[in-house]
Amino acid sequence: MTPSAERHPEARRPLGECGGALALVCSVFFVNLSSRAVLAPLMPAVERDLGIGHGQAGSLFLLLSVGYCVGLLGSGFVSARLTHHVTISLSSLAVGGVLVGLAASRGLAGLWAGTAALGAVAGLYLPSGVATVTALVAPRDWGKALAIHELAPNLALTVAPLAAEGLLGWTSWRGALGIFGVAALSVGAGFALMGRGGRFRGEEPSRRAVGALASSPRFWVLLLLFALGLAATIGLYAVLPLYLTAGLGLPRGDANRLVAASRACGLVTVLAAGWLSDRLGPRRAMASVLAASGAATLWLAAVPAAWVAPAVIVQAIPGAWFFPAAFAALARVGPLAVAFSVPLAMVLGGGVVPAVVGLLGERGSFGGGIALVGALMLLGAGLALGLREESKDSTAGAVPLEPSPSPAKEPERHG
Repeated sequence: MTPSAERHPEARRPLGECGGALALVCSVFFVNLSSRAVLAPLMPAVERDLGIGHGQAGSLFLLLSVGYCVGLLGSGFVSARLTHHVTISLSSLAVGGVLVGLAASRGLAGLWAGTAALGAVAGLYLPSGVATVTALVAPRDWGKALAIHELAPNLALTVAPLAAEGLLGWTSWRGALGIFGVAALSVGAGFALMGRGGRFRGEEPSRRAVGALASSPRFWVLLLLFALGLAATIGLYAVLPLYLTAGLGLPRGDANRLVAASRACGLVTVLAAGWLSDRLGPRRAMASVLAASGAATLWLAAVPAAWVAPAVIVQAIPGAWFFPAAFAALARVGPLAVAFSVPLAMVLGGGVVPAVVGLLGERGSFGGGIALVGALMLLGAGLALGLREESKDSTAGAVPLEPSPSPAKEPERHG
């Protein structure tokens, strides 16, 4: 990503001169995330309208995550033949078209096909979006620019439930999906016409690099940990509206507002996540966050409806802290670790987890499914602590997971 970015004059512009261009890229990312996140708060209405069960509803999120995995893995091949700019525009326009098609679907088969397609076209965005941001902004400002870019996922999880509830007040779930589809089409067209940056081709991953990554045991351990982090956030987010309404009997509006409030709290506290990772090191930070998430998830599974509001809010906070440490650990394995771990972990944490919880909920054990996720997180905390402090893998570029003290008083910073 870096070499490509530095071949373009945009890479030498300070962040202050790229505000408008960066905002347009971030708006595409926000709509991309929101278009997928809105499915969860709409799902109670979809179930009632189509007469499907919780297990079938959960299967939609599994297909969404499988499609997203395929889109992410294939994004490099698309951007290598087109450009990052065209790939971003194509992704947003296709998301809009698929959402309009989903709004017109009349049965479960149409929803299955539509959600898989939605995940695939949405998955094309992320690698090209990051490449475009780093091509626009000077390298010294990459950290700040990418931090602004990463606000989109947290903001989308906060806005989507509120937007869904507001739209359901005067239209159906089909109308809500149609409106989100029009928004994606508009943003995609706007970026195609006015967006700056990304007017260069991507690079296809080589077989040698992929083989080296696949032979790294550390990568597979971190992949499982990343999946648990996604289970604590995306996975439980997908089933929370159903659990609160069908499992605990909360009104749909109260459930969606509660989910939005919990994600807003996580958005505020996530600013401390980077400090935690630097302070403890990625290994101990991941273990601490997974332990806290696991305990909070077990509490959420056990509380009655009267106490569910604080439990939902507490459960959302530590999960948002996981990813800075996880990305730091993955980056130390090798350059492809992030690119391949995100799609595979999304299938597990963002797809399999809500599907399993939905099936258990259909059998009258929503709480048991959520408790199972919490128990897996506690096991993951132990797995994180068991990681060796120094990598002996053959993967190129692997470095220790913990910062080693330098002769000076300040800890050594690993790149």
